[in-house]
Amino acid sequence: MKQLLAASRPFSWVNTAYPFAAGYVMATGGRVDVTLVVGTLFFLGPYNLLMYGVNDVFDYASDLRNPRKGGIEGALADPAVARGVHRRILWACVVVTVPFVVWLLAQGSVAAGVTLLGVLFLVVAYSAPVLRFKERPVLDSFTSAMHFVGPLLYALVLVGEDLASRQVWPVLVAFVLWGMASHAFGAVQDVRADREGGIASVATVLGAHPTVVAATVGYALAAGVLVALPWPGRIAALLPLPYALNSAAAWTVRDDDCERANRGWRRFLWLNLVTGFLVTMLLIATALG
Repeated sequence: MKQLLAASRPFSWVNTAYPFAAGYVMATGGRVDVTLVVGTLFFLGPYNLLMYGVNDVFDYASDLRNPRKGGIEGALADPAVARGVHRRILWACVVVTVPFVVWLLAQGSVAAGVTLLGVLFLVVAYSAPVLRFKERPVLDSFTSAMHFVGPLLYALVLVGEDLASRQVWPVLVAFVLWGMASHAFGAVQDVRADREGGIASVATVLGAHPTVVAATVGYALAAGVLVALPWPGRIAALLPLPYALNSAAAWTVRDDDCERANRGWRRFLWLNLVTGFLVTMLLIATALG
């Protein structure tokens, strides 16, 4: 159980459960029901076990060369028992995910079901052999972004929200831009480890410095898109700016010292919690008019 818990990266659970719960509650005007509870629980634990567990299993060879693995940034099994641990992780992914998915598919429309299955496909396709979207530059960043945007998108489709409305599309677009920028920035610190492990990424292709620039621009674009929200939602345009400053702090990082970007990545992990609090306050203000 300790190994499975570590594989699911509990520190990051809130990053997927919150978008679903917040999207569902806001789109329904504050409704709290069984679907909200079950969906939030699914995107809290099982979804993260599937996402990170599959990644840890099939990225094990490169993770062994990566000094930052083995803590909150990724579990790492003892090489002597890795095969058995990996088998248990994959079985656990199936056992804890399938019952939730079957129940959720029975609750919504066909469109909601297709959305949920699409989100789960991207979660698996990111790391699974043959597909390996994580090794397809740019697609890797988009797929990673959808890991977090997906729960929000599913919640909105599940309750029949108009995705083209002015209250919704800027959030979705900005969230994707934020997610792609975050993935790209996170990949910078792994440039050398990924190249040694034979893994391609947006950062291994572009290089450390150009990727930092791209991430900073992505955060700035996300801020610009959020200006399109009606008041007071457009205040959210301020939220991506600290991320842009954080990535810009790694402006001098190059391929041969890419690991220096890890300081910015650790700040990113904590910045998410602060930003989540501010988003919550803004959603409350919006709900109260």
